[in-house]
Amino acid sequence: MAVSEKQLIEELKAGHYKPVYLLTGEENYYIDLVSDYFENNVIAPDFRDFDQTVVYGRDVDMTAVISLAKRYPMMSPVQLVLVKEAQDISKGWDLLATYLDNPQPQTLLVFCYRYKKLDKRTKLYKAISTKGVVYEKNKLRDYEVPGWIANVVSQRGYSITQKGAVLIAESLGNDLAKIANELSKVYISLPQGSVINEDVIESNIGISKDYNVFELQNAIGRRDIVQCNRIVNHFAANPKENPIQMILPSLYGYFIKVMLFHQAQDKQQAMAEMKVHPYFMKDYETAASNYTLGRLASCIGYLYDTDLRSKGIRNSGNVTDGELLKELVFKIIH
Repeated sequence: MAVSEKQLIEELKAGHYKPVYLLTGEENYYIDLVSDYFENNVIAPDFRDFDQTVVYGRDVDMTAVISLAKRYPMMSPVQLVLVKEAQDISKGWDLLATYLDNPQPQTLLVFCYRYKKLDKRTKLYKAISTKGVVYEKNKLRDYEVPGWIANVVSQRGYSITQKGAVLIAESLGNDLAKIANELSKVYISLPQGSVINEDVIESNIGISKDYNVFELQNAIGRRDIVQCNRIVNHFAANPKENPIQMILPSLYGYFIKVMLFHQAQDKQQAMAEMKVHPYFMKDYETAASNYTLGRLASCIGYLYDTDLRSKGIRNSGNVTDGELLKELVFKIIH
């Protein structure tokens, strides 16, 4: 059975247990969230020394895991066997399929299987999904991250401006664990009900509201030479906080969206294809008026060349990343 994290946690709260759980996918944030719920809530604190076992895939084989699963609980109605980093167990998975033919009904056997996926065509996967629960979470697409940020902030009793959510997403990417950790700094400093805006983000997370990739994109879209120079000079002076390999993919995505705006028949189609909030459509409209499709294609070519040079694949002499970025933006806006 495949479920969402909300469904899974509600089932656990109600005491509806299954003999095996597979937590898998590319998004570690949610695997950790569900794993932590198992570890901190299924077995009562006083009984965890007796009926809760946490092991790591690199330290055990499947024979040992099955042996733990076959034990009976000592103090609690059920026992929990939690296998973290289960993808490090290289052999013996067929033993799990055999165990699931007749699992110990008083054991919750949980596997945290990161990065990889079990083949859904195998006997093992079918056994897990039939006898237990498969929870799979893949990474969010970049355009989904601002909405996710707004949602998790709302769940904590706060709100965030659209620009603030985009600013965090553009600066931190789609690493949800990192984003959640940075937001925790904000929660500590503000009472519930507060609005998280760009000033709050700058003060608590350290992402400049004026010197960031999002503002650079907008300045490029307006062909604002002065503001572009201010931002790239700031980036060049602070390369560790503004690595070029984080900036280039963002600019590439930006130009692709401007291209989509050009080619869309109307704004509704543009929003659907670009996956952009209506609040920001005016910025793309401005950029489309300043850059023809041909010019946008040239800009993407500049990005590609700069990427190769920054990685040393194409010779650029002793030019720093900051100088490469300045050259790139000059080519784009002139």
